Amino acid sequence: QVQLVESGGGLVQAGGSLRLSCTASGSIFRINAMGWYRQAPGKQRELVGIIADGADGNLADSVKGRFTISRDNGKNTVYLQMNSLQPEDTAVYYCYAIVTLSGRSPSYSYWGQGTQVTVSS
Repeated sequence: QVQLVESGGGLVQAGGSLRLSCTASGSIFRINAMGWYRQAPGKQRELVGIIADGADGNLADSVKGRFTISRDNGKNTVYLQMNSLQPEDTAVYYCYAIVTLSGRSPSYSYWGQGTQVTVSS
């Protein structure tokens, strides 16, 4: 089993910054990709950014130029640096990972419990 633990959410004023972290633990052979989704009240969950193993990260158009996604493979951790936050960024942010549990197993998707980000105007 794999657990994803997020941290770094909170309340910030518009124009401020937050950094989210998510660390994966458990029986991990390889993390194929890690990233972040978010879900605002009354809206569908949407991809914010994702970074595949050995590749550059990809970010949603709505956050490009403001957010940065990075990954520390040695720590099984993905980061989301969020700058110039706006009220429309308010949402629950969920960590997401695609993990291979052993050399011969398929890959599985896992989700964190979510962390609240609130941006006040």
